[in-house]
Amino acid sequence: MRIIISLLFLSLTVSGWAQTEHWFYMRAKDTIFEPELKQLADKIDYKGDHPGLERTFSENKIKVFKKTFRGTKKDELKRTFFVISDNPETMNNLLRWAGDIFEFGEEISQEDKKIFQPNDYGITSTIGENQGLPLNLDYLDFMEAPRAWYYTTGDRETIVGISDAEVDTVNAEFKGKIKVIRKSPNVKGHGSGVAGIAAAQGNNAYGGTGVCYDCGIYTTSYGSYKTLDQLKELSDMGVRVINCSWVSSRYYDTAQAVIDEMFENGTIIVAGAGNRPYSENKGEWLYYPASYDHVISVGTAMYKYADPLDNYGVGPKGNYYASNIRGYIGRTMGFKNNDLSVTPNIYRVSTTTLNDKIDILTPSVGVWKLPKFLLENEIVYIQYEATSPTAPFVTGTIGLMFSLNPCLPVDEVESILKMTSWNIDHIKPNEPFLGLYGSGMLNIGKAVEMVYKLYTEGETAYIQDQKFSRWDFKITSHAENVTIRNQQFTKESTLNLTVKNSITIGPNTILRPNSKGNIHLKVDPSLEKECDLVLREGFPE
Repeated sequence: MRIIISLLFLSLTVSGWAQTEHWFYMRAKDTIFEPELKQLADKIDYKGDHPGLERTFSENKIKVFKKTFRGTKKDELKRTFFVISDNPETMNNLLRWAGDIFEFGEEISQEDKKIFQPNDYGITSTIGENQGLPLNLDYLDFMEAPRAWYYTTGDRETIVGISDAEVDTVNAEFKGKIKVIRKSPNVKGHGSGVAGIAAAQGNNAYGGTGVCYDCGIYTTSYGSYKTLDQLKELSDMGVRVINCSWVSSRYYDTAQAVIDEMFENGTIIVAGAGNRPYSENKGEWLYYPASYDHVISVGTAMYKYADPLDNYGVGPKGNYYASNIRGYIGRTMGFKNNDLSVTPNIYRVSTTTLNDKIDILTPSVGVWKLPKFLLENEIVYIQYEATSPTAPFVTGTIGLMFSLNPCLPVDEVESILKMTSWNIDHIKPNEPFLGLYGSGMLNIGKAVEMVYKLYTEGETAYIQDQKFSRWDFKITSHAENVTIRNQQFTKESTLNLTVKNSITIGPNTILRPNSKGNIHLKVDPSLEKECDLVLREGFPE
């Protein structure tokens, strides 16, 4: 075991205290109110002459104060501001000291911090009229996509690569944001479905929305001996993340070498882990490119119902079964002796491929099938587990991460995804599959927020609520502080954490790797942000 702490003007503390943010909606009396503000390092300064606002901003550390609900038609939403402050009394202070400006305020609960949602967020929308299809996109809520969209919705200069079947380039979900690099075969809309999950255009009053919905898309072919060259071609064009929702059962040294070169070039490959059920593969079969080094392998688990008894039914033989239970591996489970009071057992045939190369999980059952709408104008959701739709959720998330910080080191992306994922080891029916499904379930919002906090002066970034016994983690931070709490790094796990300012070791933290692991915590005040971007071709006007 090695634990190395580099003390370069070290500010490292042990504490159980955590700073709290308070989020509010404030409604002005008219739509023309636009305060004059200045963004400082860790707060916002008011520059106007209203004494009540001047007092509020001087006595409260307000970090965010901006109009929200973009594109709304409702008058009251046009007058609504989103506020983040360190003081729970900020809302009351604004109503008391600036009552001539504000008529209403409400605090946003910790459980419902859903701020920016596109106008085509379906029936899932909570902040305005849905102008797209009446879709249930609650799986995006589960992964906290709106929390990510508060920070970024992507941009055209951040390119998501899709190695797949043909993508519809004329539909409104893709038109104007897609470039075909290599023509692909048309396979029943598979490419459009994958591209749509990753980056279908959002906030365009049409259809639904992808994860990185303002990102650009480059597409290329797949499944031939030329695939490696085509992936490398995208990487050389500046594509930061490439989605491969296809599998091969053969390992090639040449393929690993090309993937290593792309990784050094700043490109990450994301791939579906495969669809062979655990009842057949027993966790031993590997599929590629998912199982190569420097590729993020994505499997699937359920997201919807909190408890098996929230969604159970009776099978054709009178047996009880439950399905789509949040955090459970597999799609369905049964009850021993048909007793609903016992812990259910997961039907192994209902799982997709599981192995120790899988890095992370996302939902698949219940996800909207864009191709069905494009080809047959029907609203249909995926009924069976598959990993083709899981990879693009991660691909879109990485697109958001690079959109927010184009200089994010490529070798830190996987660490952030895993550190912010939801650990599902505590769910008892998952125990037979421990070590075969990665770090847990993807949280889009937390991953993007962590990128923001790691690279923003005055912020505190958290490494928390996970138990890692393997994998290599690398994190660099320019934040005011990085706090490690309720967190474990044990056995063969490694952590290389370099920060500019300070590290706090909080409660319930275990840093105890074995001889194959190590912990290296370093505070370096001279740390500088480095960036070596590959030029992108972009899109024609």
